[in-house]
Amino acid sequence: MTAYTATVTVRLKHGVLDPEAETTQRALERLGFDLEDLRSADRFEIDLEAADGDEAAERAGEMADRLLANPTIHDYDVTVETAE
Repeated sequence: MTAYTATVTVRLKHGVLDPEAETTQRALERLGFDLEDLRSADRFEIDLEAADGDEAAERAGEMADRLLANPTIHDYDVTVETAE
């Protein structure tokens, strides 16, 4: 088994209201920043042991499906790196 760090980034799907991002975008614009759009996201870093990177990604994806993300309103991405 090898140690991996899986990063799961969960964000709202396009079209779902994101009040946190809207508030933050307005504040940034008041500070003089010119933005096209802003979306908020949650990031989870999961340290786990797995036989290979594919297995680690599969397990992290299952965690996202079962708890970390609501498939009705969220999209998510999983990246995996060998832990140092």
